[in-house]
Amino acid sequence: MAEDRSVLTRPAPAPDGELRYGPEPDHVADHWRGRPDAPLIIIIHGGFWRPGYDRRHIRPLATALARTGLNVVSIEYRRVPGAPRLATADVAAALGALPVELAGEYDGRVVVTGHSAGGHLALWAAASAPPPGLTATVALAAVADLALADRLGLDGGAVRDFLGDTPPDGLDPARLPAPARPVVLVHGTADEIVPLQLSRAYREAHPAARLIDVHGAGHFALIDPDSTAWPAVSSNLTAPATNAEPWRRRPDSSETTGFSDLGRG
Repeated sequence: MAEDRSVLTRPAPAPDGELRYGPEPDHVADHWRGRPDAPLIIIIHGGFWRPGYDRRHIRPLATALARTGLNVVSIEYRRVPGAPRLATADVAAALGALPVELAGEYDGRVVVTGHSAGGHLALWAAASAPPPGLTATVALAAVADLALADRLGLDGGAVRDFLGDTPPDGLDPARLPAPARPVVLVHGTADEIVPLQLSRAYREAHPAARLIDVHGAGHFALIDPDSTAWPAVSSNLTAPATNAEPWRRRPDSSETTGFSDLGRG
């Protein structure tokens, strides 16, 4: 089944503003203002860490969350092949600075989410550079195990391109200490770009993480508010605002939702 990539080029409203967290051109973030009594959602976009993909393709997801009253920030970061620590340094800087800059505009709770390679960076940050106020990390179709992704040769050797000659020490979430705050992994069973087995491998390494298998969903369905996979994503991202906090459950095995994205890829 072909993956539906239409969300990547779908028009979406511009953000309310742009924030800066450093001096480099990529040290910017889109900002959507929400209610002061709602959490802050920080989004890290994917694209296999390559410069051809930036935060604009994640705007449909960001806009959908902002429409619920959540405060939303979508960060940019440097994507330089062979220089992975530029990306992690930027993510750490953004997560350290932006919640502080926006203090008083949200209720103090922060949820970090990322898709694909952005999911890798979100999981890395959960263990290595958690932002102040972190409540949970929600990883969407994440490259959650770098070593496994490298062995599988995802996207024509994306991990090897990302790392270059840099040792992977301290960069692989599946081999880092377990994050102190809850982690939820959401992954489509029909993902042909980042297979579900990567999230399963992360959960094997960190059994406290909650894994949600979205039946029939492809890779991009998880960032597409028009897909039938969206309830599985939005329910975990909006849970702090409703005090539902579903990630506090610790199932003994992964969960499969009833949502199906068959026909969309």
